Parts: sequence; structure tokens; C-alpha cells
Amino acid sequence: MKHLLTALLSLITISSFSQIKIENFNSDKLNEKRELVISLPASYEKNPTKKYPLLILLDGDYLLNPFLGTLAYGAYWDDLPEVIIVAISQNKKNERVSDCGSINETTAMPEGKSVAFYDFIALELVPYLQHDYRTTDFRIIAGHDTTAAFLNYFLYNDKPLFNAYISLSPELPLGMEEQIPEILSTLKQPIFYYLSTADGDVKNMQERIQQLDHKTKEIKNPDLNYKFESFKDASHFSLVLHSIPSALYQIFAAAQPISTIEYDTKIVTLKEGYVDYLKKKYDIIENSFGIKSPVRINDIKAIEAAILQNKDFNELDALAIIADKNYPKSMLGDYELATMFEQKGDNPRAVRYYMSGFNKEEIADLTKDMMFAKAEELKKTFAKKPKIKGKVGQEAEPKQETPATDIPVTEEKKQ
Repeated sequence: MKHLLTALLSLITISSFSQIKIENFNSDKLNEKRELVISLPASYEKNPTKKYPLLILLDGDYLLNPFLGTLAYGAYWDDLPEVIIVAISQNKKNERVSDCGSINETTAMPEGKSVAFYDFIALELVPYLQHDYRTTDFRIIAGHDTTAAFLNYFLYNDKPLFNAYISLSPELPLGMEEQIPEILSTLKQPIFYYLSTADGDVKNMQERIQQLDHKTKEIKNPDLNYKFESFKDASHFSLVLHSIPSALYQIFAAAQPISTIEYDTKIVTLKEGYVDYLKKKYDIIENSFGIKSPVRINDIKAIEAAILQNKDFNELDALAIIADKNYPKSMLGDYELATMFEQKGDNPRAVRYYMSGFNKEEIADLTKDMMFAKAEELKKTFAKKPKIKGKVGQEAEPKQETPATDIPVTEEKKQ
């Protein structure tokens, strides 16, 4: 009963971050209906123009909840983007083996039902999801043991269907540990590849996975983003819970907010170009994942801090443009300009922008009271003080002496 209550509570928590729906997809390739569990992000209905990366889960029956939990947690802290998850059910009549385990012993390539399952994903499922749901062109596929090995076959095309591969303790067909590194070394498009094993895996399986890792680490291909992990004191099944957060944070590292480490090692150390760094960061997010999102306020503040620390105050002008573009109704852009003029000693113009921001919406830690107080404080530095004569303590103006003349003094005047 206790375990059931825990499970129900976790589902309630997860459901607050997403919308779950079940579809029975009629596949011509499989000649059957296949159940799909589709998780839409919490913002899907609220933001009808936003598109989301797509995550396809093999072994969806038991991989959905751990992936969903990690993504919900990451999205809550704005560490991971929202993602559309499609979990393929494979729990009837040992479907996962017939779907992904029909491999020819001679060619080590799929045959029979596994070919049909491959075509179902590539030719039916992905096109359907792209048509009926708002997905970006960034696609991830994940699987465990048998299905983790099968997902590698999507790399065998000249233009791989998926951009990221999460292979959890794969049961590799003969020769795959040699073939995958060769393919990864010749990639012509950016690919993320995550591979894991554990002490609790079958020893023969561990050895072949480690061979795959050893050869992949030797690859010098700038288009490959690769990560391998071997977990100690973990079983073949518990490694899944260790791997999922690590894999997702690897894939979406570029989309994360500016961290303390990123600030200290990559931003504040720049001699110039702080705003350009911010622009490039969000260009990478859009170009890599298809995610169009406002520049985070905290990221703007991080760049502001670097500018102030390095006293490159003119860059606050460009930062104000970004602030106005992303938060046009807020006081953020005016605050950046006011800060720039204040730091440059132009207090009258600083006051003008503090007061301009006072009339706009508050944002983050910027308030109307703060903007007004800053303006009033600076006004004191340039207000003219009236001269009031006759007051105690005021110095009298010096007397003007009668100017001397050049007229000579006569003897008569002397008398």
C-alpha cells in the first residue's frame, strides 16, 4: 500500500508538469495497432506557437516515468527545456525482443519484424508526430539493453533521423562495437551520443561496451558530442536511473542558464564582447534544438555583472537593446541605460532613464521604488543651489576697489 501511494503521488506530481495522453497508432508497417503514451509539456496549450524537441522512448513501458521525472524536475529549475515525449509500448508478448532483436547473425542487420519496426518509426511515427504536434527538428531516441542496441541502426543512414542517442547498457549485435565508431567518425552533422554500463552488467556485455567506448574516444570529429559512464555498485537496471539525468544534461548543456562556472571561466574573463557572448549562446540554443525562447533575465543580469566588473560600460547600451526586445513592457532596458550613464558620470541622463523605467512594469528585483530612489539620489548631485545673501555663515562678496587713474596729481590738489 505504501509503494502504491508513493507511485500515485509521483504521478500526480509529474502530471502537474505535463499532459499525458494515450493513442493507439494504426501501423501499416507493423500490420497492427501500437499503443503510444504521449507526454505534452505543461506550456503546450498555453503557448500555441511554441515548438518542442521530440524524445522517442523504446521500452516506453518502464522508461517513461524516469525520463518524465527528470525532465519535469529540470524544467522546474529552468535547467532543461520542455520536451514532447512519445513512449512506445513494447510489453505485450515480449514485443521488445521481436521489435528490436530480430538481427541476422551473418550481416548483424535487422531482419523480419525488426525491419518493420524500424520502418514504423522512421516512415510512420516520426512523420505523424511532426505533422500533428509542434515538434522542432531536434529528435532524441533512447532505449535499454536490446532496444539500446537497436537504436544505433538509425545512425547507419547518410542523414541520421535522430540528433541524439541515449544507449543504456546495449546488448550489442556482433561487430557493432566496431561499426558504430566508424560511423561516428564520418558524421557530417552534429550528433549527441550517450553510452553507459555498470558493474552489475553481464561481464561479456561490459567488455564489448567498453571496447565501443575506447574506439569512440579516439574519434576526432567536431560534430560528435560523446559521453560514456560506467557506474560502480549499480545493477543492469539501476544504471538507468543514474544515466538518464546525466544524458539529458549532456545533450542540453548549451541550453542551460549561465552557471557560476560558466560565468567565472568563460564570461568574466573576456576582454570584450560580453553581449556578443550572450547572443551566440541563444543562437546555439535555437540552431541546435530549434528552441526559440526569451533571453533569461538572470542571463542578462550575469552579462551586466561581467560588464560592470570589467568597467566596459558602453556595452550596457547593447544589453539594453536585448532587454527591450525580450521584455518590452518592463523597466529592464531603461535600467541598463540608466546604469550605463550613472557609471559614466552622466547623472542627468541617468535620472532620465531611471524615471522612464519608473513608468514601466516591474521585473525580477527591479521595482518602481528602487528606480525612483535612484533618480532622487542622483538629482542631488547636479541640482543648482540658490544663492541667498545675508544669511549667517555666508561669506560676503569681496568689495570692488576703485580703479586707479592715470591722471597726475597736481600741487593744487595736494594742498
